[in-house]
Amino acid sequence: MELAMAETGAFPIAVVVPFYQKKAGILTRAVRSALAQTVSQVHLVIIDDASPVPARSELAALLAEHPGRITIIEQANAGPAAARNHGLRSVPAGTEFVAFLDSDDEWTECHLDNALTALQAGEGNDFYFSDHYQLNQTVSAFKRAGRVDVTRHPAIAGAPHLHRYAGDMFDQILMGNIIGTSTVVYRYASFPALRFREEFVYAGEDYLFWLELSRLTSHIVFSEQVEVRYGEGVNIFSGSGWGTEKSLIRTHHEMKFKHALGKLFPLSVPQQAAADAALRTLRRSFVADVMHRLSHRAPLQPAVLRAQWRVDPRTFLYFVPLAISIVLGRRH
Repeated sequence: MELAMAETGAFPIAVVVPFYQKKAGILTRAVRSALAQTVSQVHLVIIDDASPVPARSELAALLAEHPGRITIIEQANAGPAAARNHGLRSVPAGTEFVAFLDSDDEWTECHLDNALTALQAGEGNDFYFSDHYQLNQTVSAFKRAGRVDVTRHPAIAGAPHLHRYAGDMFDQILMGNIIGTSTVVYRYASFPALRFREEFVYAGEDYLFWLELSRLTSHIVFSEQVEVRYGEGVNIFSGSGWGTEKSLIRTHHEMKFKHALGKLFPLSVPQQAAADAALRTLRRSFVADVMHRLSHRAPLQPAVLRAQWRVDPRTFLYFVPLAISIVLGRRH
């Protein structure tokens, strides 16, 4: 599918790519997959979030091969939400759609074509996502999770692999999210002020964006085809088991996200109950992690503990009962 160029001469599709990687070659693969799309009117906005591997040197050859199609923006390290927001503020004038691509992921060449077919079906749709392969998986995310039955969502005429989402997407995200960040394309022109919440640095900033978008529109479409393969790069969730440098930070930010849900959105009783249950599980994990560190004489970061107290004081008020429960559970 080809789009008519906007009157301003801008590319009507912008691809926002936050970039922070420690190994060369990762970004190049992602960018090549975007440039290889069957849709040609695509402009890439890459936000170098103080990456150890600079984007300009990484992409020097591609910048020369594709003049005018790639913009690189450098910023002080601020995390993926701030980087994506910088990208959204920097898309070319006349941009109709924005697609997100993380720097360690790759698209199949039909991803944007499918997205535009679905988004422009009928009177137009606003929010698109697709099935994908998560890291090191050979079974797709939809099939692994079992949270979306494609037969319950009507197919788009002439494109049986594309579907109109028939359900409550807000509830779907809260109760069993099926959306992968690098699969999303949305109608930026209709929601130009929508942004990621930058205070959620390591968990939940993407979910909150999808939640807000799903409250603004019910015109949601998706593809049952696998259109994205997730790769291995810098990730707060990689190598973050108990006692690792990242584990407490990860759990803390997940709890911060769960606490925020009821403050940011009106939740139903089942939705609030699910958030509360998740908080209890995360609280227990936080205590177990601290116990693991103490028993192995691993360092504890005071800043993380102070932040956890501000977000969830119950972690510390219930610390002893939870610790006893964990110990007794292990003995059984």
